[in-house]
Amino acid sequence: MVGRHTGISPLKYRRERARTIIIDEYESLSEMRNYLIDLMPESAYYDRNVYKDWAQARRIENDPTQLGSSFGQEIVFDIDPENFTCPIHGTLEEKMRRHQGLSFCRLEFQLAQQEAAQLTEILSRKFSDISLVYSGRGFHIHIRDEETAFWNRKKRLALVRSLTRRGFVMDEWVPSGGMRLIRLPYSLNGLVSRAVIPLAKNELGVFDPITNERTIPRFL
Repeated sequence: MVGRHTGISPLKYRRERARTIIIDEYESLSEMRNYLIDLMPESAYYDRNVYKDWAQARRIENDPTQLGSSFGQEIVFDIDPENFTCPIHGTLEEKMRRHQGLSFCRLEFQLAQQEAAQLTEILSRKFSDISLVYSGRGFHIHIRDEETAFWNRKKRLALVRSLTRRGFVMDEWVPSGGMRLIRLPYSLNGLVSRAVIPLAKNELGVFDPITNERTIPRFL
């Protein structure tokens, strides 16, 4: 998205602000980098699906019932601070009624941070390739073990629900295959003007997006 939320975009793309630009033809990562430098998007996402070829990627619909057979998908858990109940600001439903649904306070962020640390620890006992990303607001936990890319929806839901029974707060829509897009690391989250960055597991406990220089765009 070039400038949908902020209204800020390169002059030549001012007419593209209201729509999502899809880049589905590129030869290399350097070519993709050039696209992004040219567009200067306020938000950028990548497709987590695993396809056989470009032709399949262009024609296939993201039907979760076909996941694991027709196509694969990287498993990602999305932990957002506004989903936690705050003793000051209340539940997400209460915040939505006050038109504050996407806002969050310092305490809610810390609750999300603690949950991300606990979930990363638990998943690391079962999977060997786990990576953590600060999304600009909350955290994304990626499972990159190769065999999990072709888990079907039933197996994904079983994992998610086993974690919710243990008290984790999560939306099953993302890890179970309903949403195929996820924020691209090193892109900008235009909702909060923070950069999306990978995190080492040992830095999560002391990570502060307000002061961490890696998260602050140069224009700020």
